[in-house]
Amino acid sequence: MPRVKGGTVTRKRRKKVLKLAKGYRGAKHLLFKAANAQVMVSYRYAFRDRRAKKRDFRRLWIARINAAARMNDISYSKLMHGLKVANVDMNRKMLADLAVSDPDGFKAVADTAKKALA
Repeated sequence: MPRVKGGTVTRKRRKKVLKLAKGYRGAKHLLFKAANAQVMVSYRYAFRDRRAKKRDFRRLWIARINAAARMNDISYSKLMHGLKVANVDMNRKMLADLAVSDPDGFKAVADTAKKALA
């Protein structure tokens, strides 16, 4: 039985890695070994940062809600507690969007939270 060299499979795999490494600097987009190492690192960064993105956006939303809440004379924590007591089920993303795009609407939400706490 003759030996199977598998050249087409190897070439396809290497081309795939080099295609993923397009745009990298230096040898990392030219040489398979360097490109493969960098692509693996890039996958790890992508995995990590998909999770970090969720944390970053939550922090941004909280900062925006806090700023808008303080403009309406209530702290972030009291606002969130007041909304929970008043059974207002709005997530932070929607509250932050409301705070940026519709300050009057956010004021109404803040007033609802204040009434629930009073």
